Amino acid sequence: MSEAKLQQIKRVGFILKPNAPEIKPLYEKISGQIQARGIDVFLAKNSANMIGKKGMDFDDMCKEVDFLISLGGDGTLLSLVRRSYGYNKPVLGINAGNLGFLADIGIDEVELFFDNLLEGNYRIDDRMMIEGFIHNKDGEKREFFAFNDVVITRPTVSKMVKISAYIDNVWFNTYRGDGLIISTPTGSTAYNLAAGGPVMYPLTQAFIMTPICAHSLTQRPLVVPADFTIELDSTDDTIIAVIDGQDDYEMSRGDRLVIKGAIRGARLLHKRERNYFSVLREKLSWGEKI
Repeated sequence: MSEAKLQQIKRVGFILKPNAPEIKPLYEKISGQIQARGIDVFLAKNSANMIGKKGMDFDDMCKEVDFLISLGGDGTLLSLVRRSYGYNKPVLGINAGNLGFLADIGIDEVELFFDNLLEGNYRIDDRMMIEGFIHNKDGEKREFFAFNDVVITRPTVSKMVKISAYIDNVWFNTYRGDGLIISTPTGSTAYNLAAGGPVMYPLTQAFIMTPICAHSLTQRPLVVPADFTIELDSTDDTIIAVIDGQDDYEMSRGDRLVIKGAIRGARLLHKRERNYFSVLREKLSWGEKI
C-alpha cells in the first residue's frame, strides 16, 4: 500500500454519471459540503451542460485540479480513470450507483471523508492499468488504455471465435469459444468473475486470461505476471475487442492485439480503513461468520 499523499488539497474536478440530470441536487449538496471546507470545485463541461450549470473543458480541468471526483457508479469512475490517465491525477469515487466496488464512498460518508482527507487520514492505491494497441495489416496502430479488462469476442451470437495467444512472442494456446477476457486485478470482480475467473487482490501486478464458454473442458483461467506482453490474433474474418465494456474496436483477419502492463498505474483515493476483503464480503454476499 502506497504512503503517497496529495501535494495540496485546494481544487477538485467533478464528472457526473452521464444521462442522469436527476443527479443535480446530489451534486449541489456534495459540492457545497466540499466548498465549505475551503476547496474550490470545478465541473466538467459535459456534466455541467446536463444539469444546466457552467462547466470547464475536461482537459483544462484535469490540468488545474489536485484530484478528480466521479459521482455515479463504477462505470462513471472507469470512464474518468481512462480519460484522465495522461494527467496522473488521483480519482475519488462517490457512489451514486448500485454495486460500488470502485466508487466506494457513500453519500452519507462524504463530509467525514473530506474531514479525514484534510487531516491526512486517507490513502492512495496504485492500480495496474493495461496499455495496448491493435496493429492492422496496413500498418495502422490504434492505441488504448484499459482499467478493468479487454474482451475479445464474437461479432454475432451464432459464431464461435478462434483466438491464437502468444506470450512474449511465443505461441502458447488457441482459444475456441465465445471469447477471451484479459483482466487486471481491479477488473477481476467484473466480467472475469462472471465468466468463472478468480478474484485477485487489486494491488497485485498480473493479468488474468479467462476464456468465455470455451469449447474445451481443458481451457482454464490463467494468471500471467504483468511484465509479460500478450499478443492475440485470429484467422476469423471479424472479431471485436471491447475495452472496459465502453469502447469497441473491430479486428479483421491479420490484425494483432498487443497488451502489456502500463508504465504506471491509476491512482484511487480511499478511506484509510477500507478493507478489500470486507468489501468482497459485503458486495458478493459471502457467507456468515461461524
